[in-house]
Amino acid sequence: MFLEPKYNTGARKGWIEVVCGSMFSGKTEELIRRLNRARIAQQQVEIFKPAVDTRYHETEIVSHNSTSISSTPVQSSLNILLMQHGADVIGIDEAQFFDEEIVYVCQTLAEQGKRVIVAGLDMDYLGMPFGPMPRLMSIAEYVTKVHAICMVCGDLASHSFRKSSNDSLVMLGEQDTYEARCRHCFNEGMKEIKNRG
Repeated sequence: MFLEPKYNTGARKGWIEVVCGSMFSGKTEELIRRLNRARIAQQQVEIFKPAVDTRYHETEIVSHNSTSISSTPVQSSLNILLMQHGADVIGIDEAQFFDEEIVYVCQTLAEQGKRVIVAGLDMDYLGMPFGPMPRLMSIAEYVTKVHAICMVCGDLASHSFRKSSNDSLVMLGEQDTYEARCRHCFNEGMKEIKNRG
């Protein structure tokens, strides 16, 4: 269980929370849990996701275990500033797919007194830092790294291993395309792919 930061409604001090990890680690599930708790507390919540993410649903954020919450798909992170409608809490899923302006957007919202909760992959399929996530993690007040279970050995997994030979950085997929792997099994898989190529 993760400790959730307290929301100080009296002072209206904003902050940024980042939930990161590999695929199948429960990032979106944790984001949805925090947003639902804010709604139960009668806080105004707005939720956004990149328009490119249509894996499960066009407008809902859906976790791998089918938990869902309504969201607004946006083409550009700057649209979030225009569409947040004075919310107390802003949720952003799949932040790694946004442009670099997402960092500015999150900082601006936090400075306006908003609680900003961001979820995303911290590493790409090559095991490298993914898009704006490193910068978001560095400016966030709270960072929660969640782990999956390695689909090869059963250890804790922090890598997203791509099973296909597609080398595009952004490739939406599920268990047919990706596996959660520990460091060792990820490195072994990368060696196998390199030897095949």
